[in-house]
Amino acid sequence: MKPEDGRSRTYVPLAIALGVVLLGFALRFTVFAPDPLEVRVQAVERGLVEATVSNSKAGTVEARRRSRIAAEIGGRVVAIAHREGAHVKAGETLIRLANASHLAQLELARHGVAVADSRLEDACLLRDRSRRELMRVEKLAENNVASEDRLDALQYGFDSARVACAAAKAERSRALAQRRAAEVELAKTVIAAPFDGVVAEVNVEIGEWVTPSPPLLTSPPVIDLIDPTSIFVSAPMDEVDSGSVRAGLPVKLTVDSRPGKVFAGTVSRVAPYVVDEEAQNRTLEIEVSIDDAEVAVSLLPGTSADAEVVLENRENVLRIPSSALLGERGVLVLVDGELVEREITLGLRNWKYAEVQAGLELGELVVSALDRVEIEAGVRAIQMKEDKRGWR
Repeated sequence: MKPEDGRSRTYVPLAIALGVVLLGFALRFTVFAPDPLEVRVQAVERGLVEATVSNSKAGTVEARRRSRIAAEIGGRVVAIAHREGAHVKAGETLIRLANASHLAQLELARHGVAVADSRLEDACLLRDRSRRELMRVEKLAENNVASEDRLDALQYGFDSARVACAAAKAERSRALAQRRAAEVELAKTVIAAPFDGVVAEVNVEIGEWVTPSPPLLTSPPVIDLIDPTSIFVSAPMDEVDSGSVRAGLPVKLTVDSRPGKVFAGTVSRVAPYVVDEEAQNRTLEIEVSIDDAEVAVSLLPGTSADAEVVLENRENVLRIPSSALLGERGVLVLVDGELVEREITLGLRNWKYAEVQAGLELGELVVSALDRVEIEAGVRAIQMKEDKRGWR
């Protein structure tokens, strides 16, 4: 047997083994290769990017003019002119209290004025008569016809009548004041609207007794009245944003009762101090006026709301979803069926979009949802398809 034949028989098993290994690798990366990972991607686009800050806790829809009206005097409710939801004008009657005793006091005061008028007239007539008599006797005294004693007596009578007339005038003024006081007390039996508004709550019923607030205490309101034209949103911002938030900045408002809708607003007031009731959560209160008056009127005070204050904006810049960011400077880009990590330079950003200043080109596909641990650089991937119901 030739040596060459032995060597050839040795090479045959090695060739077969090598072929099996190569076939295994080929099958691994072809037939048995795992399916490409489906990922959600979004193309780099041009658009608006805003730098914003949002409230740290839920804000509240409030009314600048909201009157929780209490009774000024005690009394029994005899009429409720308007119920919850009624629109009323300033001065309209809301509640009437029993007024029989107050009417009687007013009638008594009116009679007192009439008596005072009569006494004043009588006192002043007596004064005028005393003056005329004094003047006649003074002329007689000039001709030595009347005595000095007679003249002194008449002078005293005139002075006394003059003082009595002045006292009667004072008595009449007091009677008029008493009548006015009675009228004021009678007016307190009618609770009227202090401004145009909507009745939010009525806390009494006919026949119930209401009492005024004692000193230093507040009694429950009889009527809660709201001016719907004075609606605004009060929102607590984190204290770290106190240097950037100022009056006049635009605001995007969302209200829990209007899901999916965003309303335009403007910062109308920034509190001059930080609320530190909670040492670990200090906040700065801001007030936001709602640009659309019709929307403002339709919002109910007490509703939860969120405010996103726009500090700065840039239009027509490259942007990507903020959810695509890996840390502060990285993204995953889908290139030829593979995820590639790319370092980028960011500009403005908020919770929705981030401005890309360098590192990406218009139209490149970035992974917009990093919601699985399998999504990482080097993984084979394909774009997740979207159907009519959304992402698969």
